[in-house]
Amino acid sequence: MVALIFGILFLVGGIVAYVELKYKNRKLATLMPVIGAVLCVVIIISGCMATVSTGNTGIVTTFGRVEPYTLDSGIHFVAPWQTVLEMDNRVQKSVIDMMCFSSDIQEVACVYTINYQINKANAQNIYKTIGQNYYDTVITPAVTESVKTVMAHYTAENLISNRDSLADEIEILLSAELDKFNIELVSTSIEDMDFTDEFTNAVEAKQVAVQNKLRATTEQEQKTMEAEQAAERAKIEADAEAAVAKIKAEADAEVAQIAARADLEVQKVNADAAEYTGQKEAAKNKAIQESLSEELLRYMLIQQWDGSYPETYLGSDNVSMILDIQ
Repeated sequence: MVALIFGILFLVGGIVAYVELKYKNRKLATLMPVIGAVLCVVIIISGCMATVSTGNTGIVTTFGRVEPYTLDSGIHFVAPWQTVLEMDNRVQKSVIDMMCFSSDIQEVACVYTINYQINKANAQNIYKTIGQNYYDTVITPAVTESVKTVMAHYTAENLISNRDSLADEIEILLSAELDKFNIELVSTSIEDMDFTDEFTNAVEAKQVAVQNKLRATTEQEQKTMEAEQAAERAKIEADAEAAVAKIKAEADAEVAQIAARADLEVQKVNADAAEYTGQKEAAKNKAIQESLSEELLRYMLIQQWDGSYPETYLGSDNVSMILDIQ
């Protein structure tokens, strides 16, 4: 628009110069409108060229009215009466410090970081509805509200133990809120959460108590386990001794039975041997008896006589006689 005004001014100036000089210096006067026209064209053409920097989106306005399209980075031709404004479309980072309260009314100092960028295709709508200062207008209040809303659902102790789920809930809520204004949430993170000294000391004391309880429970479980193991070992040893005694008793009984059967067998064998010996002796005596004769008995008697006569002789009438046969 400025270029158009300057161009018109140069053109009008050339015409005025022509009027003033046409009677004094006609040749120079003739050149003045030409020079004015050339300068007017040059200025207008230069005013029609708009440059959009890298990483920015161009917003086109016509007499203050936002056009429904955007320009990418580079050189563009626009109408002389149009203006091109730039909006940063790169990923930007912001760190926000805030004070929050948990559901149990514990004060929490939070440092929250977000990475965001505008929706390039709808940058003109952001400019039209919010303006270039959209960070202070939309992002800061949305972040503060989302963080405080989600943290108010957790106790101070749960904020520590559920940090991952807390971050996810905040990101989901914040992303939906910024999406309404054509702002894309790239990533978020809870950089830090700080509590009051009283709460921190209370948490530490509780953790110490929990650790002591856990250690005591562990030691008691260890003792109980050792006692159960000792009782189990004693039972196993008693069962083993009983089993050994039973096996030994059964073995002794079996040995006794075997020995008894062996004695019976021996007795039977001895009895059979005695019977056999008696039968054999009887058979021998019988054979001897049957083979004896008067001549054989007399012969045997003579074989055993030592040549001495007996000093006593018993008669058939049991009357003793002493004979001196020398």
